[in-house]
Amino acid sequence: MKRSGDKMVIDLTGLNNGRKSSIEFELEHVFNESDFESTDITTIMDFSVTGVIRVNSINNLLLDAYVSGTMIIPCAITLKPVNHYFDVNINEILENDNYYQNSIDILPIIWENILLEIPMRVVSKETETVTSGEGWNFEA
Repeated sequence: MKRSGDKMVIDLTGLNNGRKSSIEFELEHVFNESDFESTDITTIMDFSVTGVIRVNSINNLLLDAYVSGTMIIPCAITLKPVNHYFDVNINEILENDNYYQNSIDILPIIWENILLEIPMRVVSKETETVTSGEGWNFEA
């Protein structure tokens, strides 16, 4: 497994030539600030991916991965940064149109699954809940 620029590239030659039945990987990745454009994420910390890639009987790639980290997103009330831990299991079947490709970049698959983990809104634990205001009062 190697990181090439903004990619997570896995060498598939061992699978393609039959020397290996699977390829295990464990990696960390540092995201750039530009990766978070058009998202609510400010940054991602403690990010890691572990997993395995196999080939099934019809030569499709099977990706099983576990992704975890902490995304920093703004509080819906105060806009202060909030740590939001995420972990996700990924099980993908990747059609292998060109069985003899030498490598695969799994970053787009990982990123797509991270985006699905962004909560609709978070509220900081330190944020006081307002129970009354001018002309209104909330009673539980």
